[in-house]
Amino acid sequence: MAIAAVLWQTGESDENKAGDNPGRSAMPLRLRLFFFTLLAICGAALPLAGQDAVEPAAAEAEAPLAIVATVTGAIGPATAKQISDAIEAAEEREADVLIIRIDTPGGLVSSTRDIVSDILASEVPVAGYVWPAGGHAASAGTYIVYATNVAAMAPGTNIGAATPVSMGGGGMPGAPEETPEDGAEKPAPSNDQALAKKATNDAVALITGLAERHGRNAEWAEEAVREGVSIGARAALEQGVVEIVATDLDDLLAQMDGRETETAAGPRTLRTAGAQIEHVEPGFMTQVLAIISNPNVAFLLMMIGVYGIIFELSNPGSIGPGILGAICLLLGLYALNELPLDYAGLALILLGIGLMAAEAFTPAFGALGAGGLIAFIFGSAILIDSDSPEFQLSWWTIGGTGIASAILIAVIIGYALRAMGRPVVTGKEEMTGAEARVLEWAEGEGWVHVHGERWHARGPLSLAPQSLVRVEEMDGLTLVVSEARG
Repeated sequence: MAIAAVLWQTGESDENKAGDNPGRSAMPLRLRLFFFTLLAICGAALPLAGQDAVEPAAAEAEAPLAIVATVTGAIGPATAKQISDAIEAAEEREADVLIIRIDTPGGLVSSTRDIVSDILASEVPVAGYVWPAGGHAASAGTYIVYATNVAAMAPGTNIGAATPVSMGGGGMPGAPEETPEDGAEKPAPSNDQALAKKATNDAVALITGLAERHGRNAEWAEEAVREGVSIGARAALEQGVVEIVATDLDDLLAQMDGRETETAAGPRTLRTAGAQIEHVEPGFMTQVLAIISNPNVAFLLMMIGVYGIIFELSNPGSIGPGILGAICLLLGLYALNELPLDYAGLALILLGIGLMAAEAFTPAFGALGAGGLIAFIFGSAILIDSDSPEFQLSWWTIGGTGIASAILIAVIIGYALRAMGRPVVTGKEEMTGAEARVLEWAEGEGWVHVHGERWHARGPLSLAPQSLVRVEEMDGLTLVVSEARG
């Protein structure tokens, strides 16, 4: 703009000089306006060009991004989805690190393996942080921490107790075997012991492989599985179980900065000092799954669905119970599909429900209902095939639904008994014993009036019109009558 002003003043000066000296040529006004406009446009474009040159430098100076996902409670299908979504979000945002804060008593083996696989396949470095003080990463949580690129704990937390729980009553995996007496043959292991040993060896292979991958204490990891040992934060740091003990997220980010780690996308150097922290909350569907994946909730949803559909079939046109039942049944089946099912238990439950429904439609004085109730209770007891107590059906739930079903069967039987005691109101049986009045009669047959209807009848010769008679039986569409006794 300064150049334009100088050019304009120069033009004015030259014009004045030209006026003094007509022989000297001056710059035309239009040419001066053209140059003035061109310089103004170039001056306005300079800030834009400078902005493009500054943007890369500003991007380099931008603070690193750390995404945080918090996992509490039992590890299940909802937890697996939450962590999978968090890893996906971290990759989309190109975050520098994903921190998983963990406080869990354990959970399902299937969900734990899904989480471990997702962490190992992550292109973003993942840090496991046992938090808060007083929290723990027990059982499944130990495997998750060992799978992360950086393992950290808050003071006052503990990790370990990673022994698979035995369901068969054959003792805990890794427990000392009974020593036979001298000369006695060592007894063969029971089926429960063999299954427990297989589960333990599989868990040991998983956690030691994770330890070797990230350079952590594999011997302690094996003890955590075989012996169920647990360890505090400071001891875990000293023994190489974790790399960092941090009081909070800022401390963790400062201590992680500059560490070398290996991800699915290749080696990465963590750049986390002063990182911007962004918390990722579970999505709506993850929260719904967390509620309905509770075995007790899923079981109740399935039962409400089944009984709602049975009520709809027995009372066509009610609509409401059928819609509610269909929705609950689908939600219950979806949740059960996410859980480790014993299909023998599911088959027993369906058989029991079928027998109880048959009792409603074909009363058998409790025989079908009692058999269905027994099958239902046994099926419920073995429905969930899980080592984790958090993912097993409560006996209160089983007992409550069993009592409700027994009450329903009792109501059905009572209704059937009351119906049997009522007089017959339709059909051939209802006509027998009814009183009729003779309308026309000749030579042992004629017409009678009964229940507001005119019927053909036959009977004694002595009957006359207007006399009362009693219906003895029906012969096709003819009534057999006799004289009514007063």
